[in-house]
Amino acid sequence: MSDQKAKLAIYWAASCGGCEISILGIHEKILEVDKAFDIVLFPCGADGKVRDIEKLADNEIDLCLFNGGIRTSEQEYMARLLRAKSKVLVAFGSCAQEGCIPGLGNMSNREDIFQTVYHDCPSNDNTQGVVPQAKTKVPEGTLHLPTFYNTLKTLGQTVNVDYFLPGCPPESERIWEALVAILENKLPPPGSVIGENTTVCDVCTRTRTEKKIKSFKRTWQTIPDEETCLLEQGILCCGIATRAGCGALCPQVNSPCIGCYGPNNGVSDFGARMMTALASIIDSQDPKEIEQIIKEGIPDPVGQFYRFSLAKSLLRRSKHTENGQL
Repeated sequence: MSDQKAKLAIYWAASCGGCEISILGIHEKILEVDKAFDIVLFPCGADGKVRDIEKLADNEIDLCLFNGGIRTSEQEYMARLLRAKSKVLVAFGSCAQEGCIPGLGNMSNREDIFQTVYHDCPSNDNTQGVVPQAKTKVPEGTLHLPTFYNTLKTLGQTVNVDYFLPGCPPESERIWEALVAILENKLPPPGSVIGENTTVCDVCTRTRTEKKIKSFKRTWQTIPDEETCLLEQGILCCGIATRAGCGALCPQVNSPCIGCYGPNNGVSDFGARMMTALASIIDSQDPKEIEQIIKEGIPDPVGQFYRFSLAKSLLRRSKHTENGQL
């Protein structure tokens, strides 16, 4: 590899893999990435070896895009290893930044998850009730699997993170902008979110008036008109509390914002911010009526308000315990 190129690592922990696909979404600009970087680790696209990363000097990797939360001992090891080897570590995407969909597992504990996956799932054929073990002795020796933690953590709850690039996944245009900023040394202060500090509502082109909501509708219960603010039509759109950067793509196709870019600056808990915003637009002063509006229109508050952010939120997880540990 050429010493004139910067070194780039891309890693995938507890996530779906969509962030890797979004990198490829920069299309022909990937050739510019190749000109600027030697890719030293990219499990989704190349057969890199962990031992090769272990041999690198500390800070030898110029940039690491780390996507995914931390659910296993292996993922924690890789997070700590890549932190030590990287000058700049970016929490790449919602799973690394906030926990995202895997973080909803924090509503259960490890024991309950294993019960559902390995015992109760109708498609299973597991009559002996086998579940994964960290160590299993076989005639040839001892087999090892990563330890599955009781709680999913974000990357920033595990190691120090230099920058956050939000999105599920980040839009390819934002990825390219971030790479250019890194190459040109035009990054914001360490610890910053690379993106816009405004909301999806601010860039949405739908017509808005005064919001007064008498009921909330699920997306399958109505066909919204294509011009009016979705929230004003009673469809629970999270654009009012979600950081811009996606171009308001979901409202453009008549679908509500679901909050994947997380909160903008100064908001410590996305769910609390969203609930506060909705409380101000429910058109009732009657506590019983308000309770009924919420109960009928928002049957899954955690899934609605903490779909992407539970692991990073003030709640972090339910109080299920296993061996005395949260």
